[in-house]
Amino acid sequence: MVVKRPRFRFCSLEWPKRVGSARHTRFLWDEAKYPTIAPLRETVDSIHENVTKLEDDLKMRLAEYNNVKGQLATMTRKATGSLSVRDLTPYVKDGDVVSSEHLITLLVVVPRYSEKDWLQSYEKISTFVVPRSSKKLFEDNEYGLFTVTLFRKIVDTFKGGAREKGFQVREFEHDPQGAKVREEEVARLQCDQENLRSQLLQWCSSSYGEVFSSWMHVCAVRVFAESILRYGLPPHFVPAVVSPSPKYEKKLRQILESIAAGAGNHNAAYWKSGGEDASMSGLVGGESDLHPYVSITVNLAA
Repeated sequence: MVVKRPRFRFCSLEWPKRVGSARHTRFLWDEAKYPTIAPLRETVDSIHENVTKLEDDLKMRLAEYNNVKGQLATMTRKATGSLSVRDLTPYVKDGDVVSSEHLITLLVVVPRYSEKDWLQSYEKISTFVVPRSSKKLFEDNEYGLFTVTLFRKIVDTFKGGAREKGFQVREFEHDPQGAKVREEEVARLQCDQENLRSQLLQWCSSSYGEVFSSWMHVCAVRVFAESILRYGLPPHFVPAVVSPSPKYEKKLRQILESIAAGAGNHNAAYWKSGGEDASMSGLVGGESDLHPYVSITVNLAA
């Protein structure tokens, strides 16, 4: 059934000082978006559709931003982490590695406390290891980076033996231009992250008002629907937004209850707050409390 409802006239009642933003104290029903002659179900569905579109857009923007942020974090970790994950390109010079048809140089990360063990045992981990081919290239607080040269045919065997002794063979291909390429990639990701963050903040700033307006429209629909259910047709009530300071809320409730009781509301005692069933959670839009008048609490601090 289509119910033609009067335009919502929201008043801002100062008690004794208005607090909060103009978005809720100066709310007006948007007749252009949500015609008052439309059924309530269509109005609510339209509000839900608009908010869903904004939510989907937010998820897409967040996913794009988080993807770039994750790539940058990975690149940063490779540049600043321990030798077990760090990019090794800055520590390897052309003369440090051998790569031929039969020989290859591997880079091995050795714990600082095991360096002596490494130097004494690396030649015995497997056959065909070039004697005295290990050299320390770099060290940090936890690990040392060593080279070792051996025959290509025993690489897999050497990796397995090194792993059993607690040594990590890092996969590495020497590329003199690799460091420069990575620096350019990090700079690009940092620029992309900042641009996406700026765009996301601008979008959130512009979309917040739209979402808040939709929320207030849902609250207005709830006030109207619950007022019809309580007072019946034809509609004869005036919705209002009241924004008191916390210390005056209790006194304001008492005054509103006395006004409702003195306005010919014979069921005021039934709706009077108090007891185990004094309040109930609203389905959407805010908290609905039991009072002699229809009241929905919008918690802006949540």
